[in-house]
Formats: sequence, C-alpha cells, structure tokens
Amino acid sequence: MRNNNSLQEIAEINCLLSNIKKEYEQGIRPILLKNGSAIYTNSHKIPKLKKIQINRSLGLAAQNNTILKKNIEEFSIITGQKPVITKAKKAIAGFKIRQDMELGLTVTLRGEKMYSFLTKLIFFTFAQIRDFRGLSVRSFDKAGNYTLGLKEQLIFPEINYEDVEQTQGLTINLVLSSSSKKLKTRTRILNGMILFKFLRFPLNDTGYYEKYSALEEINQVWERKKHLRRKRWSQE
Repeated sequence: MRNNNSLQEIAEINCLLSNIKKEYEQGIRPILLKNGSAIYTNSHKIPKLKKIQINRSLGLAAQNNTILKKNIEEFSIITGQKPVITKAKKAIAGFKIRQDMELGLTVTLRGEKMYSFLTKLIFFTFAQIRDFRGLSVRSFDKAGNYTLGLKEQLIFPEINYEDVEQTQGLTINLVLSSSSKKLKTRTRILNGMILFKFLRFPLNDTGYYEKYSALEEINQVWERKKHLRRKRWSQE
C-alpha cells in the first residue's frame, strides 16, 4: 500500500503533465504581453514553441533489421509516437551509402504530445544526467531554435536498463514559431531565452546578460561586436 507522500508526488506529477500548456497560455503569454509591451506590441510576436523534433542517426547499422526495429521501439516508447525512417538523399561512395538507404529515425511532436514530452524533459530527464550543469545558451541557431544532444537513452524514465543492449544518443531540436521574418538574429535568440526561462529550462549561462538592465543595452553590445567584426574583415 502506498503512503500519503507517494500519492501526493503522483498527484503533483499528473498536475504538471496536464497543466504546462495551460501555464503558457494563461500565465506566460499574459505576463509577456503586459510587462514586455515595448518588445511585444501584440500577442502574435510573443515567442511560442511550435514543434519538437527528435532525431537519431544509425548509419550503416540501420541495415540490420533487428537493430532498426529495436530503435523504433525505443523511439515509440520515449516519444509516444512512431518514428519516421530517414533515408539518404544521394549516394556517397566513400561512405558506402546508396541513394534511399535507411540511415536513421526522426519524430516530430506537436500539440499535447509536444507539451507532454517537454514536461518530461524538464522535470524528469535532465535530473537523471550525471554531473549535469545546465544547458548552454550558445546552442541557439540564427532562427532562434534550440538544439541539444543526449548521449544515452537510459535517462528517460520509460526505458528499462535490462532491455538496453547498447547505449545510443539522440538529438532534440526545439523549434520556435516566428510571426515575422524581419526579426533580427539577436531578437530571435533573446525571444527563445525569455521563453525558456519562463518554462524553467536549466540554462546555465544566462547570467552573462544579467549585468544589463534593459534589452536596449544588449542590442548596443551586439551592434558594437558586429561593427568590430566588419572592421576586422575589411582590414584583412
């Protein structure tokens, strides 16, 4: 029989899994719209998570049906969705790769499955990583999307240690929606940082920006660095 503490923990976990989407829609968006009126002039400019893509490269090992089926089962368990097999677009003789050869797996999550996977990632998976020191803000790309790599699948609570024959990593890409293509790169990245901070993402080096009191100061620093780069390139 379970004690009261374990029942309370289960209730809290179920609450987290069902409310992270509501937290964004009813909590985060109104706060950003109210307190960031100078940045977000309307609700469509507020950053939002669009989809999550999970990828795994198998290489030539994907030609083994047993290995491929095992990886498909793992992906289905971890993401709650059956993966799509990725194939080579063209032949590469040096790597013994033929056109349309099966090389890996990919899953794209949206809606409820996306928020469910995100909650598991933030509150459960990161805590299982040994010597985890947080995520780097330098993993944002120019579009403001965030990519991170995990070295093994054992950190996911659904995976049984006894069923794993070989530890394999995967890549997770969090794609943010952008209502305007005119946004500058630094604005896209800052939007992603703001959203992740509200979602309690464990970013480890956001303290670099804490010494600036306003977004305008950060923009000035970025402009100064860009000017120095152009000046250096012109002298070479």
